[in-house]
Amino acid sequence: MQSMVIIGAGGHGKVIRDIVEERPDTVLAGILDDRFESLHIENGVYHGPSFAADELIRLCPDVKFIIAVGRNNLRKKLFESLGLPLERYAVLVHPSAAVSRSARIERGSVVMAASVIQADACIGMHSIVNTGAIVEHDNQIGDYVHLSPGTVLTGGVTVMDGAHVGAGTVVIPGKTIGRRSVTGAGAAIIDDIPDDATAVGVPARTIKSQL
Repeated sequence: MQSMVIIGAGGHGKVIRDIVEERPDTVLAGILDDRFESLHIENGVYHGPSFAADELIRLCPDVKFIIAVGRNNLRKKLFESLGLPLERYAVLVHPSAAVSRSARIERGSVVMAASVIQADACIGMHSIVNTGAIVEHDNQIGDYVHLSPGTVLTGGVTVMDGAHVGAGTVVIPGKTIGRRSVTGAGAAIIDDIPDDATAVGVPARTIKSQL
């Protein structure tokens, strides 16, 4: 049985908590969020500020962590500020998700309910594959990426670090979404999206870019 600590008590944290509690091999040990002033126990679960992570490790030496924050840049900042080794983070997959045996998911990443990850796809660290997202074969998903609910990435798609793919976005085979870029909800991506860009529409067009 793996003891799990969720970092973040907002809406995304609620969904992560559901996954932890639905898995038969995990148990919720704690919730850390800076809304809590000090480490304490409520209903058998530790609650405390994010800087209490080290204290929780002393109390529960085998505990693993998940950063439950939907915004990519904040998830990255939390990981860097906490200073915990990557090995302290879990990979969390909802029991209803379908994940190929040949897929690879790095630590800190979460796969939500009804998602599909196909053969030889790779999900980077601290990324989110949200509810009902489809990651087809040979996709390469970077670190701190958020694939929103209903995303469809067809074969051989690359999503670079920090990108946010909007709900219902469809990406045709072989295309690349650049670092820190955003796609609007329902976008149809038929061309590569550059770094730091926002793309919307069907077919998608870039409406903002820092390049």
